[in-house]
Amino acid sequence: MKSGINFKTLADQIKTWGRELGFQETGISDTELGVEENYLQQWLQQNYHGEMDYMARHGTVRTRPQELVPGTVRVISVRLNYVAADGKESWSVIDDSEAAFISRYALGRDYHKVLRAKLQKLADKIQTEVGEFSYRVFTDSAPVMEVALARKAGLGWRGKHTLLLSRDAGSMFFLGELYTDLPLPVDSDTTEHCGSCTKCMDVCPTQAIIGPYQLDARRCISYLTIEHQGAIPEQFREAMGNRIYGCDDCQLICPWNKYARLTTETDFQIRHQLDDVTLVELFNWTAQQFSDRMAGSALRRIGHEQWRRNIAVAMGNALRSDLAESRKAPIRAALQNAQGMASALVSEHLEWALGGP
Repeated sequence: MKSGINFKTLADQIKTWGRELGFQETGISDTELGVEENYLQQWLQQNYHGEMDYMARHGTVRTRPQELVPGTVRVISVRLNYVAADGKESWSVIDDSEAAFISRYALGRDYHKVLRAKLQKLADKIQTEVGEFSYRVFTDSAPVMEVALARKAGLGWRGKHTLLLSRDAGSMFFLGELYTDLPLPVDSDTTEHCGSCTKCMDVCPTQAIIGPYQLDARRCISYLTIEHQGAIPEQFREAMGNRIYGCDDCQLICPWNKYARLTTETDFQIRHQLDDVTLVELFNWTAQQFSDRMAGSALRRIGHEQWRRNIAVAMGNALRSDLAESRKAPIRAALQNAQGMASALVSEHLEWALGGP
């Protein structure tokens, strides 16, 4: 590392480079997360993390950045909008029982790849300026308290739904981090602006937001459709509606998301018309078709079996809806045709789907 570095100037340069790389905002924080560590331990003790054993397994590494990357004294946090133009106009499919609703963040290229590449370019620019320095890039890929660090870096405040909120951009953006040993000046955090609003808590289909800033992941549709690998508890199946990957209800209802900005990233443009496609079409994808079409997508991580499990539940809900019988017929036929050839996990959900009124 070069001597005589003006770290205030460097911090300003980093934010300029961040904008040039496409990040909507870049902030810098220290590594003190003592309050968040206590909150995390209480959350884990309540078993709100469900089957996400990795949340407990990493211990204090998650809340002590210097334990994850020795020498870390600052965290550079960035945010990147993800809603594509068509995606923002197609929220109505959440009310269409024949269509599949996929969380808007997952309609394009896997964000891990996009953010990691941009953050690496940011690190390269810093290195060109100051010489060799210690750093590590993260994009939801390690035990990192993303929201807490972004809040400390001034990117927003934690909403009652536990997501980061910005007065300028709502919550529809990705976060990424660069841990570093550079003693950069830190930014001030922001004040909270949720007030007395509880819309996100009230709208949650499974009442997973059990209190302000408290999420029971075991009830959350995002958790159930993505992280949970076994049978979906029957008590939550009807509430899932047509949500087959993630759930955006708490964001849709949030007043701050009227300020959500459309992405300028071509990688986040919608693939395979996933913003408006029927459940039957997606259910009929073979394992090979799923693998091929979901290459480079966050959706691929759940695998074909879990994909069909989720869709079977949504199709069962379509059969339980007030959809005309002529529209239900192809849904019922697709489910029946899959019987006898499905795995035990999918079969259980097929039976439930076909067993409704």
